Amino acid sequence: MALHAERARLADRWGFAALWLRDVPLYDPDFGDAGQVFDPFPYLGYLASVTDRAALGTAAVALPLHHPAHVAKMTATVDRLSGGRLILGVASGDRPMEFPVFGADRGRRAELLREGVRTLRSLWGRNEVIEGSGLQVLPTPEGDGVPIVLAGRGGQHLEWIAGHMDGYFTYHRTPDAMISVASPWHEAVREAHGAHSVFRPLMTTMLVDLLGDARAPMTPMRFGARLGREALISYLRALGASGVSHVAVNLRPSQRPVEEVIEELGTHVLPEFPLPAQDPPHAHPTHLGKTAVRGS
Repeated sequence: MALHAERARLADRWGFAALWLRDVPLYDPDFGDAGQVFDPFPYLGYLASVTDRAALGTAAVALPLHHPAHVAKMTATVDRLSGGRLILGVASGDRPMEFPVFGADRGRRAELLREGVRTLRSLWGRNEVIEGSGLQVLPTPEGDGVPIVLAGRGGQHLEWIAGHMDGYFTYHRTPDAMISVASPWHEAVREAHGAHSVFRPLMTTMLVDLLGDARAPMTPMRFGARLGREALISYLRALGASGVSHVAVNLRPSQRPVEEVIEELGTHVLPEFPLPAQDPPHAHPTHLGKTAVRGS
C-alpha cells in the first residue's frame, strides 16, 4: 500500500473512469485473501482529496454487517467531500466468519440487504431514522442521492435488482459466456421500468496481466487473462458487444510495474473506449464507459 496514493493520482490523470474499493472488515488467514487493508470509507475520503475526476466506488460494502444509518452518513459524507463522485456498491457478504463477530444473522443476509437499501434511500431523502423521533442523518448526498449498484446476486431475484439498483456488478466471464447474463439483465431493466427511458449498466471485473509485447495473444486465467494490449482492446470490445458497460481492471497479477501498465493502458487502451462527451466522467455509473482500475 506504500504507493497507493501515487497510483490513484496516476490513474486519475490518465482518465480512468473509476477507482473501486472492497469492504473486508476482518482478515481470516484460512480464507486466503486479506481483501482490502484500509477501511473503505476513510480511504474513499482520502482518495477524494488526491483525485479530481475518477468516480470513487465500493465493490462492495457488505451491507448486512453494517447499520444502514451509519452507512448512510459515511456515504453522504464522502459524496459531499468528493463533489458527487461516489458510487455505493453493496453486497450481502460472502465470508461466513464475519457475521457472528458483527452480530448479524447470516441466514437473513438477503433480507437485510433489501432492508438496508430501502433505509439508505429513505435517510438520504431526509426521512427520520425512527418515525416520530425527529432524528435525521446529515449530510445528505449531492443531487438526488448516491447511485447504488449490487455486486453479485446477493440472494435477490434479477427483477428486484433491476427495479431497485442503479447498476449490476457481476463476476468476470468471457464475452460469449457474458451474453447469458447481460441479455436477461437488460430485459429485466426494460420490464421493471416499462416505457421509461432508463439505462442500468452491467458492470464486471477483470484480472489483467498486461504483457510487454503489444501483440501477445490472450492466455485465459481465472477471472481474467494474460495478454498484450491489442488482444485486450479486442477482448474489451467483445465484452461491450455482449452487453457490458464498465470493466474494473484488477492489476494484482501484473508481472510488470503497475505504473508502467497504467501508463500503457492510458495511452493506448482508454482512447478506444471514450466516455460520452456530454457527460462529466463521474456523473453516474451509467456513464462509466472507460476501463477502470479496481482498488485492492
